[in-house]
Amino acid sequence: MAATKKIEEALAHIREAEKSLKTSLLKWKPDYDVAADEYNAAATCYKTAKQYTQCRECLLKAVENYKLNRSFFSAGKCLDQAALISKELGDMESIFTLCQRAACMYREHGIPDTAALSLEKGAKIIESQLPEKALIMFEHAVDIVMTEDRPRQAAEYQSRVSRLNVKMQKYDAATDAIRREICYHQAGENQPAIGRLTVALVLVQLARGDCVAAEKAFREWGSYCENEEVQTLEMLIQAFDEEDGDMAVKVLNCPFIKHMDVEYAKLARSLPVPKCSQETKKPGVTDTYPPYTSSSGADVDALAKGVGSTSISQNDEELDLC
Repeated sequence: MAATKKIEEALAHIREAEKSLKTSLLKWKPDYDVAADEYNAAATCYKTAKQYTQCRECLLKAVENYKLNRSFFSAGKCLDQAALISKELGDMESIFTLCQRAACMYREHGIPDTAALSLEKGAKIIESQLPEKALIMFEHAVDIVMTEDRPRQAAEYQSRVSRLNVKMQKYDAATDAIRREICYHQAGENQPAIGRLTVALVLVQLARGDCVAAEKAFREWGSYCENEEVQTLEMLIQAFDEEDGDMAVKVLNCPFIKHMDVEYAKLARSLPVPKCSQETKKPGVTDTYPPYTSSSGADVDALAKGVGSTSISQNDEELDLC
């Protein structure tokens, strides 16, 4: 009964909207502002009645009238609402289009931050089902905030680009994305983040099967790394360079690697390591052979157990990308 009443109320708002768009001898110009507000009100009624298809139609009509009245902010808000309604309808493709349009409206109104936020919200909704589309939206958000010269905010969006590429196993694109993210952190003077990303970049290069590029990345950005990061990378690169599968498994099993961002931690678990001297070991399996010591004096067996020259556990919060 309540739903029927709301539908009747929505139809009344639509009639008022259509009436305001008509012209006559004494009314030469349509009243776009009134029409937009009436369509918006009708959409609210349909939403309450759970008539989501009609709700979205009314919102899109409101958008067109707000645009004709040059009320770009209101048009953007309606497009954001339409994207949320599309989520209720399970129409993920529409979310991509609607959020892109909303971002354009917000930029036209002069609020790029809101435009980037709209893209971020939409990308998070479709990320699991349409990762390629979400990737485009995050990249668009990066471009928008960089027009305002905000590298720290750009780095946040770029991190989503990097992780999505890793998740989709697009390692060449992930390499470029991580390097770009590092550049944004450099501009924002966020050195600890650069050290963590250096580890991620080395893992991605190893996933590409390019040990030389991994070593080059370490030499290029290793000066930003903390002691634990340096020790881990030294031993990992040496293990792959010498095709020492036993040592590679131990390094990839250390707490430092496990506590990275979830996508990079998954990458480390799935990284193809050189053939072990014994039967191939899964992460979590311990060995009994003598500990290996790197050129920097780090004990790989101690590192795998979470004990090094400095306590890794004291730095977990700083090193965790989750």
